Amino acid sequence: MGGSVVDSRRLGDTGPITSCLGFGCLALSGVYGEVDRPESLALLHNVLDTGVTLLDMSDDHAHGEVERLVGEAVRPWRDDVLLSTRTLQRRSGNVPLRQACEASLERLGVEYVDLYIVGREPGAVPVEETAGRLGELVAAGKVRYAGLAGVTGDELRRAHVVHPITTLAMEYSLWHRDAELDQLPVARELGIGLIAGRPLGRGFLAGRGGSARELDPGDARRTDLRFDPANLPGNIARLRKLEAEAATMDVSTGRLALAWLLARGPDVVPVPSTRDPVHLEMNAGSVRLLLTDATCRRLEAAFPHGAAAGARLPG
Repeated sequence: MGGSVVDSRRLGDTGPITSCLGFGCLALSGVYGEVDRPESLALLHNVLDTGVTLLDMSDDHAHGEVERLVGEAVRPWRDDVLLSTRTLQRRSGNVPLRQACEASLERLGVEYVDLYIVGREPGAVPVEETAGRLGELVAAGKVRYAGLAGVTGDELRRAHVVHPITTLAMEYSLWHRDAELDQLPVARELGIGLIAGRPLGRGFLAGRGGSARELDPGDARRTDLRFDPANLPGNIARLRKLEAEAATMDVSTGRLALAWLLARGPDVVPVPSTRDPVHLEMNAGSVRLLLTDATCRRLEAAFPHGAAAGARLPG
């Protein structure tokens, strides 16, 4: 493994230590277009060479194929990598949590997963039950740290009473700042770290996806209301303000957007996803970009809470 992303931070007060920038494996699932397995393996090796130690994935990414891919890629460096995977508890038809976890372990080819995150649909089983099942997986040695996604601040607090939650995972970026209104304050009160998913707004904050012509027919962004042609003009106007700020600093918009997230606090770990080695290197460069308070205030004024039209995702 290499090491250009040398800074590290702890996910909360008692969670695992990770590189301050992780890697989201969503782009390797085909959700943004067709992927090539050998190229994906090479990309994951590049990720590790940058010094990234946190790999964040889900058991439904390409029906578990991403977990198999990651397991193969990291096998020689297992002890140096923080594997984070997640499953979703639905309102009905759930696979038992222990069974879902064991299936992920088998696909990854490991005896334990460092961080197991359970996402929840509204109306799923009580969050206290979810936390209790996570505690059983930790006690059994199949999981080292427990995490949650898709919860409110109140649910996070209730779950934490049953079993310590070390990590909250949710969408968080300049373009989607809802975490600041509810979940993040509670997480900080309880000493819980935050994995910031979609930190580049599905590529939008890096200047991609500003037109339907840029998206492949199977691209998941076609169903995201923020990319709807009716909503794009207002969102692009905000992007222009980010571009202007980036130009004064001679950096890319994506690098600036990630640096803003990193400046939110040492308990926030963004996990940008990409299939492009060049973009990977650019993302890594955000770690070295230090922002002034004035810059952060201007960025936040350009992207106020709830400003992105269609910010609520379908489902």
